[in-house]
Amino acid sequence: MAEHTSKQFDAELESVRSHVLQMGGLVEEQITRAVESLITGDMELIEKVIADDTRVNALEVEIDEACSHIIARRQPAAGDLRLLITVIKTITDLERIGDEAEKIARMAKLIHSAEKLHMPRMDLSHVADRALAMLRQSLDAFARLDVSEAMRVVKQDQAVDEAFRAIMRQLITFMMEDPRSITRSLEILFIAKAVERIGDHAKNMAEYVVYMVMGRDVRHTSIEELEKELLE
Repeated sequence: MAEHTSKQFDAELESVRSHVLQMGGLVEEQITRAVESLITGDMELIEKVIADDTRVNALEVEIDEACSHIIARRQPAAGDLRLLITVIKTITDLERIGDEAEKIARMAKLIHSAEKLHMPRMDLSHVADRALAMLRQSLDAFARLDVSEAMRVVKQDQAVDEAFRAIMRQLITFMMEDPRSITRSLEILFIAKAVERIGDHAKNMAEYVVYMVMGRDVRHTSIEELEKELLE
């Protein structure tokens, strides 16, 4: 970030950036707790995840308003404007990741409140860990303006998608072999889809970092095209 003659302007931009990382940290905690509650059935943890969604929503509104005020007062251009646009887009994805974490917690509550009969044996921790790692890397890329790190996140999204499809195939097999497992299988599928969506949002955030640093909108651009452009 370039320094400005107005130190107040610099402070406003830095405040916005730090609040995005604060929001990101809260969302990370939501995901971690949601997955843990799915494994353990800890109802207190489940309620904590659900309650924290209100805090995430409030941060989105606060940061969005701060960006609007800066744009109105400072009329930023070039890199400063790209930063603010990136922040506005990023907090939207973070809020949606928070929603997905809340969904996981609600499904965990439903699963652990019901009898454990006809529960398919399915471990989602590996794909959840990968999606959470993508989120952390995206936030790190945002904090350090690191395009290479952002590109690594974009690449990982395909692996999360493939893992989701594999889980879906397994669950379909369970349901076909034992129709009594359909209800529990659909609940697990709902959770797996939420995890896959977390990966999608993390990928979006990584693409915004590339835009912020390079001024290039890389959405809907293939990995091969991106890598070629970065090498040029």
